[in-house]
Amino acid sequence: MTMSSSLIEFKISSYCSYGNCVEVGRSPEGTVVVRDTKDCAQAPLTFTDEEWVAFVAGVKAGEFDFA
Repeated sequence: MTMSSSLIEFKISSYCSYGNCVEVGRSPEGTVVVRDTKDCAQAPLTFTDEEWVAFVAGVKAGEFDFA
Protein backbone atom coordinates (compact mmCIF):
# COMPACT_ATOMS: atom_id res chain seq x y z
CA MET A 1 0.00 0.00 0.00
CA THR A 2 1.36 3.40 -0.96
CA MET A 3 0.11 6.44 0.84
CA SER A 4 1.31 9.91 1.63
CA SER A 5 1.85 10.37 5.34
CA SER A 6 1.32 14.09 4.80
CA LEU A 7 -2.40 13.35 4.33
CA ILE A 8 -2.63 11.69 7.74
CA GLU A 9 -2.96 13.52 11.05
CA PHE A 10 -0.87 11.44 13.43
CA LYS A 11 -1.32 11.49 17.20
CA ILE A 12 1.48 10.81 19.63
CA SER A 13 1.39 10.05 23.34
CA SER A 14 2.01 12.92 25.74
CA TYR A 15 4.38 10.51 27.52
CA CYS A 16 6.66 10.29 24.48
CA SER A 17 10.17 11.61 24.95
CA TYR A 18 13.36 11.63 22.91
CA GLY A 19 11.57 10.41 19.77
CA ASN A 20 11.33 6.77 20.84
CA CYS A 21 7.62 6.43 20.21
CA VAL A 22 4.99 5.45 17.73
CA GLU A 23 2.37 7.68 16.15
CA VAL A 24 -1.13 6.57 15.25
CA GLY A 25 -3.39 8.05 12.59
CA ARG A 26 -6.15 7.20 10.16
CA SER A 27 -5.63 7.06 6.41
CA PRO A 28 -8.06 8.68 3.97
CA GLU A 29 -9.24 5.12 3.22
CA GLY A 30 -10.10 4.60 6.90
CA THR A 31 -7.34 2.20 7.95
CA VAL A 32 -5.42 2.72 11.19
CA VAL A 33 -1.84 3.74 10.43
CA VAL A 34 1.11 3.36 12.82
CA ARG A 35 4.60 4.73 12.27
CA ASP A 36 7.88 4.95 14.18
CA THR A 37 8.85 8.49 15.22
CA LYS A 38 12.53 7.67 14.71
CA ASP A 39 11.96 6.88 11.02
CA CYS A 40 8.90 8.68 9.67
CA ALA A 41 10.08 8.07 6.09
CA GLN A 42 9.61 4.31 6.58
CA ALA A 43 6.32 2.92 5.28
CA PRO A 44 3.78 2.84 8.12
CA LEU A 45 2.01 -0.29 9.30
CA THR A 46 -1.69 -0.39 8.47
CA PHE A 47 -4.52 -2.16 10.26
CA THR A 48 -8.24 -2.60 9.79
CA ASP A 49 -10.53 -1.34 12.53
CA GLU A 50 -11.10 -4.92 13.66
CA GLU A 51 -7.37 -5.63 13.89
CA TRP A 52 -6.76 -2.41 15.82
CA VAL A 53 -9.60 -3.06 18.27
CA ALA A 54 -8.23 -6.57 18.91
CA PHE A 55 -4.71 -5.20 19.46
CA VAL A 56 -5.85 -2.51 21.90
CA ALA A 57 -7.97 -5.06 23.79
CA GLY A 58 -4.91 -7.33 24.04
CA VAL A 59 -2.79 -4.48 25.40
CA LYS A 60 -5.42 -3.61 27.99
CA ALA A 61 -5.72 -7.29 28.99
CA GLY A 62 -1.95 -7.55 29.51
CA GLU A 63 -1.41 -10.04 26.69
CA PHE A 64 1.86 -8.34 25.73
CA ASP A 65 3.36 -7.92 29.20
CA PHE A 66 6.84 -9.41 29.35
CA ALA A 67 6.86 -9.85 33.12
